[in-house]
Amino acid sequence: MVDMVIEQRRRSLGGGFEVGRVLPFARRRMVGPFIFFDHMGPLELAAGVDRSVDVRPHPHIGLSTVTYLFAGEMMHRDSIGYQQAIRPREVNWMTAGSGVTHSERFERARAVGDHLHGIQAWVALPKEFEEAEPSFSHHEGSDLPHWSEGGVQGRLIAGSAYGLAAGAATHSPLFYAHLDLQAGATAEIPGGHAERALYVATGAVEVGGQRYGAGRMLVLGADACRLRALEPASVMVLGGEPVGERFIYWNFVSSSKERLAQAAADWEAGRMKLPDADDQEFIPLPDGPRPSAPAMS
Repeated sequence: MVDMVIEQRRRSLGGGFEVGRVLPFARRRMVGPFIFFDHMGPLELAAGVDRSVDVRPHPHIGLSTVTYLFAGEMMHRDSIGYQQAIRPREVNWMTAGSGVTHSERFERARAVGDHLHGIQAWVALPKEFEEAEPSFSHHEGSDLPHWSEGGVQGRLIAGSAYGLAAGAATHSPLFYAHLDLQAGATAEIPGGHAERALYVATGAVEVGGQRYGAGRMLVLGADACRLRALEPASVMVLGGEPVGERFIYWNFVSSSKERLAQAAADWEAGRMKLPDADDQEFIPLPDGPRPSAPAMS
């Protein structure tokens, strides 16, 4: 029933902003098309917080970023002209395709203070869409179908599940949902997909007679299964069809190592446009080994 348990690893993004990194994991790089999964916070940000906590402009290729908040507010700006604050129970969906840059800033926190808590996931694009034109969409309300039954409040973030369909345009079959459960409530994990997982964001749940606390992702087998909340819990359920092997370097995802090398070179040489409304700072390539194109024969 549970094939693997992945525990979050704490990672600093700088300025005191820390996340729990779940995917990619050494023994499990992806779940369906989901190739990256960060648990942001929970983090208290005092009024007047330094700009060093912001996520400065940085690039992506070959993926869609999916940002979903439980609490707090972030301001998104990108190189295709979008500026959009995201608030709890909303979704910012950005498809990088051939290349996009964006920043995520904590402007509300800087003004009045804030409590930040959320998830950012990356969805790898199928090969035929890896070089698609970049795009951005914001979703709230009816775009994120929600339901309440038996002590479970659910919200579909993307894809199709529980007989519902979310508003964001996806490029491969997937599902992604947020479940808030009262103590003792049970919920089904959607089936019909080759790969599935659940992530316990808060609280604790029971699956297959075992207890799992917050900060753990359970990679599930193909059999139908249910979870039961042992205490009030917030759980993300996700999965979909595999899109094939993907390579990842920094913020770049591709089916081609050569393409990763080109993206890194483009960013280092300043060939990737910064957001018009946020072009005075950027995050440089990380230190250490960089991808290299295959040698010509």
